[in-house]
Amino acid sequence: MGSTGRSREVGRRVMQNIYEMGLISTHYVMAKEVGYHGNLFGGTMLSWLDESAAAFACQVADTGRMVTKHISALTFDRPVRPGQLIKIYGRVIKIGNTSLTIELEARRTSIYNGTQKTVCKCNMIFVRIDGDGEPVPIPPHIHRKRTLEDHGKVEENPEKNSERSKEAVTKRS
Repeated sequence: MGSTGRSREVGRRVMQNIYEMGLISTHYVMAKEVGYHGNLFGGTMLSWLDESAAAFACQVADTGRMVTKHISALTFDRPVRPGQLIKIYGRVIKIGNTSLTIELEARRTSIYNGTQKTVCKCNMIFVRIDGDGEPVPIPPHIHRKRTLEDHGKVEENPEKNSERSKEAVTKRS
């Protein structure tokens, strides 16, 4: 598929478009993570969502310095039981001056037949910070990014890219 599609294939790898909902983490629900009624603790789910989204935000922004600023309202629509898989999907909604807004969806997945049912959804905002914890701008090349592997630095004119590649080979020789 081209860059307007959900993903594109490069070699044997398929690169996920960061603006399309894609799998960002998977968790196996263990008995120690459930309460008296046999359901997954809400705090555990919230922790998984935050950790997954933070890692995704760091990958998108090409930095390890992203912190959670906001988590939207969260409603648990279905129970989650021990032995089930939770797959967390995410996508970038917006890249702002210092922040990223990510939409998340947690789905309960059957190990037996692969069916999925949405458990909860939310949006989270992450802010890029400096060493003192102060917000700093997200670099312009991140705003051009389309996949996690893209880094937004590829020039749009393929002729210039091939000319630079030739120059690099000539300089090494």
